Amino acid sequence: MQTFSKRVSQKIEKLSPAQIQTLVKDLTEGSELFSSIFQSLSVGLIIVDKDWMLVEINKAAERYLPFSMHPDDPRAEEKRIWEIIDDADIASFLENCCTSDKTNVSDEYTLTTSGDSVRFLDISVMPLVRNQELVGSIVTIDDVTEKRNQEILLHRMETLAGLTNLAAGVAHEIKNPLGAISIHIQLMQKAIRKKREGDGKLPDPKFAENYLEIVNQEIARLNKIVVDFLMAVRPISAQLELVQPNALLQQFVSFFRPEFNAKHIAVVTKLCDDSPRLLLDQKLFREVIVNLAQNALAAITERFPDCSEEKFSSCSGRLSITTEIRDEHYILHFSDNGSGMSEETVSHIFEPYFTTKANGTGLGLAMAYKIIKEFSGDIRVKSEKGEGTEFIISLPVPQKDKRLLTYKGGAEPCKEVAE
Repeated sequence: MQTFSKRVSQKIEKLSPAQIQTLVKDLTEGSELFSSIFQSLSVGLIIVDKDWMLVEINKAAERYLPFSMHPDDPRAEEKRIWEIIDDADIASFLENCCTSDKTNVSDEYTLTTSGDSVRFLDISVMPLVRNQELVGSIVTIDDVTEKRNQEILLHRMETLAGLTNLAAGVAHEIKNPLGAISIHIQLMQKAIRKKREGDGKLPDPKFAENYLEIVNQEIARLNKIVVDFLMAVRPISAQLELVQPNALLQQFVSFFRPEFNAKHIAVVTKLCDDSPRLLLDQKLFREVIVNLAQNALAAITERFPDCSEEKFSSCSGRLSITTEIRDEHYILHFSDNGSGMSEETVSHIFEPYFTTKANGTGLGLAMAYKIIKEFSGDIRVKSEKGEGTEFIISLPVPQKDKRLLTYKGGAEPCKEVAE
């Protein structure tokens, strides 16, 4: 249409009145067609000039956004677009884009409808260019409510499935101490009944105390199971904030490195440069990393038991922590060359109450899995018996930080620190 109009404008002086009338009709029909398409789009569109004064707006944008006055109101012609939007956060975002000359940026917002339901909107700002010159901006409003609701539903289903497995594990754990308590109470009852049927004297006090001691031990065991269960099912109250993950990792490594050094085990970090900010809860993230470190230390000392002896100044044990940016995700590799795990163990490693340690609760990695899922991330494990284990944590880069990534095709370069 633009090329056609340009050609016609060059020859309009040579056209007859009838040809000009036909041309005007064709242009009008073409303009009406584009206007119809513009208004029929499901994505909201707002076109503003360089001063952010409203030029065009479609029906979808009018439906999605709350306005203090209708865009067609003559008074709106004298106001910049954010001045007629009745939502402080969205208005502030657009005003900031204007004052800071920001383009190719986006952010997500929530609006409460008149029916008290929540709508999720993804708002993006792109430059409007004509003849290689910036003449304004295009604001797109995409309703992602259904997508977000599906993600929430999926998360709840995963949580419910986890609770089902957890409840089954608790039932199994409770069964054993209850059985022991029942047996020892029956033995006491039998002994007391036998004595009363004989000389009528009760058993020796030490006899009863021995059984009662076992009963008390099993009750304490039951109490610990219940407490651990409550910790596992309690909703995670994550205080998410944008933080630099590499800086946190350096703090965490400084915390547990001395324990590894005391056993002559090398700890190597290889962190990518200029990592993006991630939405994390610092305390919960630390809980995950420290738990992985403790498991790695146990696996390494199991494979290299002589490392902790003072006569050894070096050890073949090694813990490696590396990070990279790939496919708009922050990838953390946490690997050791310890004793490793069998395929059967790996398949159950994140299940509650599953443990290969004599004194383990079986909740550490289950909680780590739950925390990483709360961060909208993923955690998986690769291991080979007698060779070592690698945990791979993948965390999404928030949309507002994706544009800061300079390496699109692969991992960013990393720096290595070994001690």
